[in-house]
Amino acid sequence: MYDFDFLLTSAGLVSLFTLTALEIVLGIDNVIFISIIASRLPANKVKTGRTVGLASALIVRLLLLLVVQWIISLEEPMFDMTNWFGFNLYEVFHLDGKISGKDIILIIGGLFLIGKSVSEIHAKMENASHGPETAAQKAAGFMIVMAQIIFIDIVFSFDSILTAIGLVKNIIIMAIAIIISIGVMIAFVNQISEYVERHPTVKMLALSFLIMIGLLLVSEGFGFHFPKGYVYFAMAYSFIVELLNIRLRKKSGASF
Repeated sequence: MYDFDFLLTSAGLVSLFTLTALEIVLGIDNVIFISIIASRLPANKVKTGRTVGLASALIVRLLLLLVVQWIISLEEPMFDMTNWFGFNLYEVFHLDGKISGKDIILIIGGLFLIGKSVSEIHAKMENASHGPETAAQKAAGFMIVMAQIIFIDIVFSFDSILTAIGLVKNIIIMAIAIIISIGVMIAFVNQISEYVERHPTVKMLALSFLIMIGLLLVSEGFGFHFPKGYVYFAMAYSFIVELLNIRLRKKSGASF
């Protein structure tokens, strides 16, 4: 498991590149959440909040690697809901009805992500009706924002580590891939965040993405497994369409 020589082989390097690319893609939703939640901070603390948020994601992921066997054990069923509601879940939904510790984490995290995203959309709609937020309204407690970011970091980290375990068995490669991917996120998080803040429609689209990711986490927690490639393709397609809309608005001089 701690084979350093494997890293220097062609198979090891391919595994490192593949896992790093995958971790960056899977980290997009984490970056979006951190960017939006950090914007609730006072202006002079926003960049610090983003950096600390991603640094905490790195620490959480590396700590989880140290207890990788415990994480794997979380996939073992804790209780069975098959006949809790008077009918067989497997026959109706083609599920086994077994809930594990990992499922509970995904369900709670998904519900939190949905709730937080919906509240952010509601706040944006209210601000559009009643004018922009004042500095006092916008400034949120740094520790409260960090607590929200760290909580969702933990949820995303479980998903990230379990994906890594399924792809690569070498912990050293996992650790290096995680460090590189978080480094890339830290390098570009400010540019991504500032772009999202400059374009309200992109921010609304990003919040919609987070609701979709939250629904995906809850669904996975209850045993519905959707190919994530389809989800990320839909997100990428929607984002490209929005970029074209932004370009069109700029060319036409429209103010909406």
